[in-house]
Amino acid sequence: MSEVPTITLRDAPQGFADCPGFRTAATACDIRENGAVRNDLAVISADGPLEAAGVFTKNDICAAPVQLCREQLSAAAGKVAGCVVNSGNANACTGAQGMCDAREMAALTQKALGAEAPVLVCSTGRIGRQLPMPTIRKGIRKASEQVNASAENAVAAADAILTSDTRRKLATVQIKWHGQTFTVAGMAKGAGMIEPNMATMLAFLGTDLEIPASELKPILTHAVEQTFNRISIDGDMSTNDTVLLFANGHSGTRLGAAGSTLYVAFAQAVEQVCAVLADKIVGDGEKITKVIELTVKGAPTAAAAEKVARAIGNSLLVKTSWYGSDPNWGRLVDAAGYARIGLVEEKLDLHYNDTAALLQGVPQDALIPEWRKIVAEKRFRISLNLNLGSAEYRILTTDLSEAYVNFNKSE
Repeated sequence: MSEVPTITLRDAPQGFADCPGFRTAATACDIRENGAVRNDLAVISADGPLEAAGVFTKNDICAAPVQLCREQLSAAAGKVAGCVVNSGNANACTGAQGMCDAREMAALTQKALGAEAPVLVCSTGRIGRQLPMPTIRKGIRKASEQVNASAENAVAAADAILTSDTRRKLATVQIKWHGQTFTVAGMAKGAGMIEPNMATMLAFLGTDLEIPASELKPILTHAVEQTFNRISIDGDMSTNDTVLLFANGHSGTRLGAAGSTLYVAFAQAVEQVCAVLADKIVGDGEKITKVIELTVKGAPTAAAAEKVARAIGNSLLVKTSWYGSDPNWGRLVDAAGYARIGLVEEKLDLHYNDTAALLQGVPQDALIPEWRKIVAEKRFRISLNLNLGSAEYRILTTDLSEAYVNFNKSE
């Protein structure tokens, strides 16, 4: 009998330092041009060439780094030397100069690393402002000279990519199989402009397995669909959303064919890392007070379940009622109805955690005190069963506070 791989989530992740063969560094460039001394540029590299795959924003308006990443991954067939990432400036809506700056960042990093393969570029921050290239040039040279495999550098890199985040976001999963240990490590940023079809977010994952880019892409695409594409804070889609997955082959073990034991375990590990990072993004949403796991069940199709879930999860009236700890199921049902998938009121079952609010469309008013206790918690579940089929869809969403409005009045 073939040994079953064990997949374990690491308790205290250290970013790319957890995955053998990767090297990172971070430095402060004052990209925000406010005089603050904080790391705002990071470099991810490896002991040798990397295979890479990416998933990007679906916004028609794409930042220059997104356009360049797509171009480079296509031209290089997924073979890259690493990535340079800056926070504090999105390099989005910056025209021809923005694209020139992104290309220069890639070329400078490639040269500083002494690499033959191209370097990818990611940026996050304020839209519509040109990059302060003189300080970025210095930062790239400095960071590239300091790349190493230390946990200190890896954690600093995870901090350098943050914008309005209040804490770093790391996740590591280890696969143990036939006496070997393989790793998938990841880091992410994101707190605002968070909506399914990714968010104002960047995420970077690495593995020490040997996997060609052509096989990384479908695994990453599926993982993103199940995780990052199922979160919502404020319903806004960004110009810069990027998830990159790198394979350095350090373990010397080839992944194997689709459907093989190791392939399945690796796909599960990638999805688990993405799920943890997605959860951390939602939990760090700008000025939120609650996280809600929303599941729509019993839909006629998966598309219908998703449409209802997103209608509820993005409803401002619903989100503000959650902020007020008000179990206003009427707002939820109203939002579900304007998704217009053919709901039947008399068939609806709605639960807060495991407590019924509606059964076959009839309010369970005797349980109002229980509803109120549940929605006053910092995290709770809502399930809506349409009883029209067998499809379901789950998203993580949040409340919406006046503090969010005040925080975003001028960024």
